Amino acid sequence: MRLVTSDGELIQRAATGDRSAFEDLYRRYARPVFGLALRRLGDRGRAEDAVQETFASVWRSAGSYKPERGPGAPWLYAVARNAIVDRARARTETPADIPDEAADAPGPPDRAEQSWVAWRVHRALEELPEREREVIGLAYWSGLSQSEVAEFLGIPLGTVKTRTRSALQHLSEILGDEL
Repeated sequence: MRLVTSDGELIQRAATGDRSAFEDLYRRYARPVFGLALRRLGDRGRAEDAVQETFASVWRSAGSYKPERGPGAPWLYAVARNAIVDRARARTETPADIPDEAADAPGPPDRAEQSWVAWRVHRALEELPEREREVIGLAYWSGLSQSEVAEFLGIPLGTVKTRTRSALQHLSEILGDEL
């Protein structure tokens, strides 16, 4: 006949680092503690977290158990109760608000399309003559007006307009029906 080790003895052995004693405690009490946590918290995931927290606390604080104060089970349930109360207080996860409308931000397919278009336009710009590429770059990427481009390059405004028109015509021919 096998003698059953008391809860108090298992807790005391766990306090010395005895893993098998701790595993015995876990096997005895994990389900009842889970049931208690589930009833109190009403959520399976949070109840599982409370069980994990309970047994982590038992492992860390088993040395604080005093057998002269009473049996081990009430001590273990007090640890569980504290973990459950902590879990109930830590209701930090706010429920996600479901938006009324779809987001205006582009999704992955839109961003992929935008990236491809940007890549293709940059490739087409590389095919332009240097003078045309220069006026387009200053106007579109530097945000300069045609007058500012003329001043920056030290050329007449009419020349900037001619080069811009020519560059846009060339880009249209290069890109064709792609965009």
